Amino acid sequence: MSAGGSHAGEAKSWVVVAVALVGSIIAGFGLPLGNWVMFGAGFAVMAVAAVLGVVFRIMADVVVAVPPKL
Repeated sequence: MSAGGSHAGEAKSWVVVAVALVGSIIAGFGLPLGNWVMFGAGFAVMAVAAVLGVVFRIMADVVVAVPPKL
């Protein structure tokens, strides 16, 4: 969990998000251009981001808010 209970997340989580974003941008340009190699490369980068997410255990970075007391 991130220090201090912040919802901002840790740097490792943001690295995974950035890699996935780059992959989706590459694939997003390749698809309308009809460039299947570019689309496949973008999809491969997104797959790398998924593997990084598992390796970095980014789901352990999730902060669950405490519900307010009634």
